[in-house]
Amino acid sequence: MDWADLAKQVIALGAPMLGTALGGPLGGAAGKILSDALGASVPTPEVVQASLPAAAPERIAEAEARWCEAVRAEAEAQRTAIAETQTTIRAELAASDPVQRWWRPVYAFELTAECAALWAVLVHEFWTGDVATINALIGATALLVAYWGFRFGVLGVYVSGRTREKVCAATGQDSPGMIDRLVKAVVKKK
Repeated sequence: MDWADLAKQVIALGAPMLGTALGGPLGGAAGKILSDALGASVPTPEVVQASLPAAAPERIAEAEARWCEAVRAEAEAQRTAIAETQTTIRAELAASDPVQRWWRPVYAFELTAECAALWAVLVHEFWTGDVATINALIGATALLVAYWGFRFGVLGVYVSGRTREKVCAATGQDSPGMIDRLVKAVVKKK
């Protein structure tokens, strides 16, 4: 048995929020709260399910109240964390620190120049027929792919982050990141 089966019984007993939590990803925490409220010796779905029919409605209501308080506390912690992040972002956007303002564009220009220099060397070696240098570059392909894969990955994160900073500055709200959009898409499909 798993917590989802127990959730159906809890919902039937009139605790919809706790029952929904038992069936979702936070089921373990909700199950622990419910087993504590019912006085179950072992917090497993089987033990809690066996003690549910004889449980007083007040005990189930107490478990749901504790669950609601835990959800409120988590929401408040998240709200505070988001507010602090937004405050930090706004302070950084308002700062006139040249290092903070220019390191990412300099990184992008330097990476572009580095790639152009390698292509210039490669074209020159093909033009002059320097087989030894061409073979050395071919031998270093795996290293160069890993090196530039990392460098361009950092540049991609920068571009995405800078876009979010600009949206935040324009709207005063943080735009959802890739993970936020992915989570919303997965939750929407269920």
